[in-house]
Amino acid sequence: MQYAGGRADAEETLRQLPGEGHALIQADLGEPGAAEQVVADAIAALGTVDVLVNNAAAAPTAENRHPIAQTPLADWQRIWRRMVDVNLLGAADLCWAVANHLVGRGVGGAIVNVGSRGAFRGEPDFPAYGSTKAALHSLGQSLAVALAPHGIAVTSVAPGFVATERQAAKLSGPEGERLRAESPFGRVGTPEEIAATVHFLASPAAVWASGTVVDLNGASYLRT
Repeated sequence: MQYAGGRADAEETLRQLPGEGHALIQADLGEPGAAEQVVADAIAALGTVDVLVNNAAAAPTAENRHPIAQTPLADWQRIWRRMVDVNLLGAADLCWAVANHLVGRGVGGAIVNVGSRGAFRGEPDFPAYGSTKAALHSLGQSLAVALAPHGIAVTSVAPGFVATERQAAKLSGPEGERLRAESPFGRVGTPEEIAATVHFLASPAAVWASGTVVDLNGASYLRT
């Protein structure tokens, strides 16, 4: 499990994982060489890697909000570069390292990219986030075709708003009602719902779903 910051939280997550065969690896995927080192450290700790879940991201926050008409150029460029470095280039490098590890071993495996509904509906306050998630979906589809001959399945999920701990204040504040009303279910998604789909897509049973982008947004956004 890779994390960027918050070691105590990462250690608690690790503690809750059942069984053995887990490792905690710290890295900032926006730094050059970090992605390759994460995979090398994982292989050193575990012996082999069979599944990659690309969930790390520079997510939207009040600090990196960047609507085009209200953001100075220097801030615009800084935010875009950070999101591209982490959300797209870091993920692409992880895919490269894990794919080459699997191909070198001559075994199949799975890559699951965690994108966003924002890739499809647009993110006017966070255009770099929406753009990098759209690029991540496209990357996954390209790699699905390239890696299929090696028995490696590549899929993506596109969650809507999810009730993570990081979003608790927003959900309990003035925005909470609006966010819940986006879905006809009258609520937002849960981490467990996203994890269940990722778990299936990472399994051998889902190999025929390779190239798929699965919408997980409670019908809050329907695309054609």
